[in-house]
Amino acid sequence: MAVYKIVEIGDEVLREKAKPVKEITPNIIKLLDNMADTMYAANGVGLAAPQIGVSKRVIVIDVGEGLIELINPEILEAAGNVVDTEGCLSVPGMIGEVARADRLVVKGLNRQGETVTYKAKGWLARAFQHEIDHLEGIVFVDRATNLRKAE
Repeated sequence: MAVYKIVEIGDEVLREKAKPVKEITPNIIKLLDNMADTMYAANGVGLAAPQIGVSKRVIVIDVGEGLIELINPEILEAAGNVVDTEGCLSVPGMIGEVARADRLVVKGLNRQGETVTYKAKGWLARAFQHEIDHLEGIVFVDRATNLRKAE
């Protein structure tokens, strides 16, 4: 597969609302594969398609529990509130505190076009929210307090 250059803050694609995927084509499957390769190569826990310059509603996440791929993800339920430190592959060298829901129900399509639902809590819930924000044109620095250089 391929490892792509990650788009950094300042690139307009990160501020666009990503377009829904209408059909799962071989190109979408290839996109999922390449996004996972890119995320792992960058030692990230999540990646949204806009972060590699593709304005489509596709995310990949792996918080250490295995790869999750979601096409057209949406948050159905959110509960709890927790503040924790986040960083972003598109904002290298910066971290900040971000308030997020602690528990989520997220729905989307898998690579076979089947609807899948995830009940997420903790770190996985945070990763889902962070990546879905990217699909809305929101970067973590928009929500962060105490923004600073990572040590």
